[in-house]
Amino acid sequence: MSRLRVLLYATAPEQDPGAVARAYHEISAALAGTPGLLGNELLSSTLEPGHFIVMSEWESPEAFKTWEQGAAHKGTTAPLRPFQDGRRGSPFGIYDVTASY
Repeated sequence: MSRLRVLLYATAPEQDPGAVARAYHEISAALAGTPGLLGNELLSSTLEPGHFIVMSEWESPEAFKTWEQGAAHKGTTAPLRPFQDGRRGSPFGIYDVTASY
């Protein structure tokens, strides 16, 4: 069983540069204690101001899938939805941790 990392790409609107951070903190508070969620981070780009990645780490793909398919998933994550950045084709990525030191 491997850990899983989920990356959500987000862009803050120019008129409200703090919007992504506020949504991140709101969602993080709501997700506290979620089974299988090991933690999350808000990463801000040093090269592209206003661009962010929300990285969450899950104990297993199964734990993430259980949460993602649950009834609360869409409502809990709704505050970040308007800021999703689909420039890569998808506003998110899901990655198995295959090696770490």
